[in-house]
Amino acid sequence: MHNYLDFEKPISDLEGKIFELKKLAEEDESIDTSDEIGRLEVRVQEAMSEIYTNLTAWQKTQVARHPQRPHFVDYAAALFEDFTPLAGDRKFAEDAAIQAGLGRFRGQPVAILGQEKGSDTKSRLKHNFGSPRPEGYRKAIRIMELADRFNLPLITMIDTAGAYPGVGAEERGQAEAIARSTEMCLNVKVPIVSVVLGEGGSGGAIAIATGNRVYMLQHAIYSVISPEGAASILWRDSTRAREAATNMKITADDLKSLGIIDGIIPEPIGGAHRHAETVIASAGDTIAAALQELSALSPEQVRNDRRQKYLAIGRNL
Repeated sequence: MHNYLDFEKPISDLEGKIFELKKLAEEDESIDTSDEIGRLEVRVQEAMSEIYTNLTAWQKTQVARHPQRPHFVDYAAALFEDFTPLAGDRKFAEDAAIQAGLGRFRGQPVAILGQEKGSDTKSRLKHNFGSPRPEGYRKAIRIMELADRFNLPLITMIDTAGAYPGVGAEERGQAEAIARSTEMCLNVKVPIVSVVLGEGGSGGAIAIATGNRVYMLQHAIYSVISPEGAASILWRDSTRAREAATNMKITADDLKSLGIIDGIIPEPIGGAHRHAETVIASAGDTIAAALQELSALSPEQVRNDRRQKYLAIGRNL
């Protein structure tokens, strides 16, 4: 069974009826419900198409946060071969909110960074709900240095509401760690391809998303602050998050038009949480095309390409 979002009530009602009819047919084999189930399934597809082709910014925020949406571990398992995780920042501790390692992507050796939220209570606590601490970003810096030293393209996957704002994180230099990680992204001479899977929140996201090519899933969001946080600051009322989401231009379409991202990875009708395998395969194809394009550049050209990309943002608005 799916976890339905509030705007998916027409879909949940129809799928609830389908479930009841299937259960009835199982209990009494003399009852044929196939025709009615077929009609309802058509109506489900029509309802999903109508809803998901007209999502608001706030509804996309809800989809991006859906608990069944595929996370980094799902992409890693499907896209990377011989994945060897690397842990620790060699200074303080391991931070499970940022996963890192080396592996092969379609036969090519690569370095990998990804933010992981977790999928149940135990894993969410382990990964701190995807909110990295300073040691997570210092681990990311270590992996970027390793990738640069051994000429390994870097693939990063972003899915965080933001860096962890706790007292301990601030005491250990959260802002400095984020800044250093962003700086390292700009300085390495290997290609960086970044994909925003769900939420791309503030500096916590851009610290590993400052890539040569940045893509977003169709219903992902990418912003300097969460809609709730923006509403709290602007209007001192977090319940106005829906209004903030609309005004902040946080959707993939908005950011593509502004030149912040390079492309949008389409999601099937119903969102990534209903069609994980399809979305993961599409993301893999997009990453492969970007790496192929960047492979023609020299190391110095790769770095200049990335720097010019960010210097150009906002010039033509």
